[in-house]
Amino acid sequence: MDFQRGKQKEQPEINLVPLIDVMMVILIFLMITTTYSKYTELQINLPSADAEKQLERSNEIPILVNAQGQYVINRVPVAYRNVEQLADELRRAGASLKEPIVVISADAAATHQSVVRIMEAARLAGLSQITFTTQSTK
Repeated sequence: MDFQRGKQKEQPEINLVPLIDVMMVILIFLMITTTYSKYTELQINLPSADAEKQLERSNEIPILVNAQGQYVINRVPVAYRNVEQLADELRRAGASLKEPIVVISADAAATHQSVVRIMEAARLAGLSQITFTTQSTK
């Protein structure tokens, strides 16, 4: 005999409220534990190189950048006006060279911006080979 005729079968249901609660707790935990450090607060010791001195090549374009952001390209001081002007100077310096290599010698106190300007100018001038000089620790 079936006495449970009036009782309906329960439909399974997924309750999303506990899932949302757990996700909110995880999100809050991640937001609190994430550190928002500023790069300017880091003390960085720049690397030095112990490589042997390379021989000077005839296709190099030497560029010097001092701490004040002044530029010297091929032993000629260049006043900075804009990146396009630096690119023109690099084109002139590398016009007679086969596959010129830009050699950047930047002062340790020079800003990143002044070095990035040279790299951008080299890109605009079509010079893809760039290298940096370092000071030996020996």
